[in-house]
Amino acid sequence: MRVPAAVPAHAQTLLDEAGLRADAATLIGGRAALFGWQPGNRISAGGATRLLRGPDGWCALTLSRPDDLQAVPALLEVDDVPGDPSEAIGRRAAEIGVTTLAEQARLLGLPVGVLGETVPAPITVRRSGNRATPGSRELLVADLSAMWAGPLCGRLLADTGATVVKVESRARPDGPRRGPREFFDWMNAGKLSYEADFTDPVGLRRLLAAADVVIESSRPAALGRHGLSPADIPARPGRVWIRITGHGTDGARAGWVAFGDDAAVSGGLVSGTGENPQFCGDAIADPLTGIHAAAAVLAARNRGGGELLEISMAAVAAEYAQLPRGDDIACTAPPPIRTTARELGADTEAVDRMVGDRSAASC
Repeated sequence: MRVPAAVPAHAQTLLDEAGLRADAATLIGGRAALFGWQPGNRISAGGATRLLRGPDGWCALTLSRPDDLQAVPALLEVDDVPGDPSEAIGRRAAEIGVTTLAEQARLLGLPVGVLGETVPAPITVRRSGNRATPGSRELLVADLSAMWAGPLCGRLLADTGATVVKVESRARPDGPRRGPREFFDWMNAGKLSYEADFTDPVGLRRLLAAADVVIESSRPAALGRHGLSPADIPARPGRVWIRITGHGTDGARAGWVAFGDDAAVSGGLVSGTGENPQFCGDAIADPLTGIHAAAAVLAARNRGGGELLEISMAAVAAEYAQLPRGDDIACTAPPPIRTTARELGADTEAVDRMVGDRSAASC
């Protein structure tokens, strides 16, 4: 797995300045190293995302979920697409252009990024509650995120000594938990596992109210439907709530779905040339965003917290796309996996007791 040398160098600087002990190149290339993946010219390392060419440029479309594949006939305006839909989608992009294809894909909830459509943007910081004395207690982190960027943020915080609680529901566990366990263990070993019932989230509300840090990666309205948004949960003094999205929380982009490869393309972070773009790394917007998110959380805590942070994967990728290209380097070291992640819900009762003790101590 090769990426422009400036990418891991910039990420490593951020890690070092934040006091996070991790190797950026391993974080960027670790998943591909675990599974022996390499990106193809037009196919992502994980195989779910493809680069498509139209008369107006390029886009990347991800079909990783069953719902994505079920939406393909509607995207192509046909009754059925037998077999691999890639060629038919490629023809459609060539006919109508990638901008129109992306617009139609987004109406169907498909993850797609048009090459270079996103510009760099800083993390949004909003006041949300009272500040606290920095470093006044060990951090309790509620990690509601899934896949890669958010769980990596939580893992990096766990490495600093924070108590990180991974929250999942039995009905919808984190996707990597059901796949090859090495990647899930890498992201989530060292965290407590909490089973939440989103139809009756009383215990989860208590956990979020007791947490010093909350990590979430759902679309902006998702938690609000369950009464679990930052506005719904009383803020502990100094709480930092970080919201990781594909394309931000404002306007139409708030509803756009993204995964790491299509978000990177949206930000313009690709290898090759403008006429012949190729995927850069493996879902590279994910690990880069996880690094930035963890550093942002620690910076917010050093300011005393009381903040809502919002970070977009596409905007992070756009920041890296503007770095000088230079030479490529290999990111091929597999990550050290020293232990396994906890089984789903293994620590629910213990976390509930811990939350009760915290709440009693703060009264």
